[in-house]
Amino acid sequence: MTFPAYLELFGARLHPHVVFETLAYFLGFRAYLWLRRRQADDIPGPTRWWAITAAALGGAVGSKILAWLEDPAALQAQWTDPAFLMAGKTVVGGLLGGLVAVEVAKALLGERRSTGDLFAVPLAIGMAIGRIGCFLTGLSDHTYGLETTLPWGVDFGDGVARHPTQVYELVFLVALAAWLVRLGARRPRRGDVFKAFMVAYLGFRLAVDAVKPGVALLGLTAIQWACVAGLLYYLSDIVYWMRAGFEGSREGDTAIGTA
Repeated sequence: MTFPAYLELFGARLHPHVVFETLAYFLGFRAYLWLRRRQADDIPGPTRWWAITAAALGGAVGSKILAWLEDPAALQAQWTDPAFLMAGKTVVGGLLGGLVAVEVAKALLGERRSTGDLFAVPLAIGMAIGRIGCFLTGLSDHTYGLETTLPWGVDFGDGVARHPTQVYELVFLVALAAWLVRLGARRPRRGDVFKAFMVAYLGFRLAVDAVKPGVALLGLTAIQWACVAGLLYYLSDIVYWMRAGFEGSREGDTAIGTA
């Protein structure tokens, strides 16, 4: 198999990243609409769309900022180069940037209720689909893992067998989406489904990025430190879950935070 693995469609040769990123947005949004029809949503329409807009803008900014911080030396050397500044983005930065932006927007609107539960499963689905494109893109996507001697190591074109961390993440996200659907059916506290998505994904990335290349600061990369910060933000919820468990966490309980 050669990378990037271009796709032939109606006589056109399409880059896999473009194809699967487009599918990720489309199918993720369709999943959101499907869930919104099936679940009661008492958030006013204008508030909901302000939250979506804030998440999109905050996610775009956050994904760029964390991408720049992945290699401080390169940022210092090329911070005036528009091509460098426009290249690269990170999922973790997008999620955390979106979280901050939504919380700011809600504070300005005076909305204290959690608005994220309906987005958890669509996000997991969209990210899983996007990782297929990352895998098929190969080295230029910069989402591959370190060299490995494991039998499932993949040569992305440089003669080195590497951890297919995109596939690890794909499998994790599919399992996470299925679990979140089951969690939502138990009617946990409002906000717990989205918080569980964030905690699970940040915990996974903190672990899996240990087998991905990156510039380390005090033993962790910028993405891993961002994951630590996100997990600390949800620490009170994690403690609550450890004490009560999701079975004991029900709608109507006092939620911690509004995310």
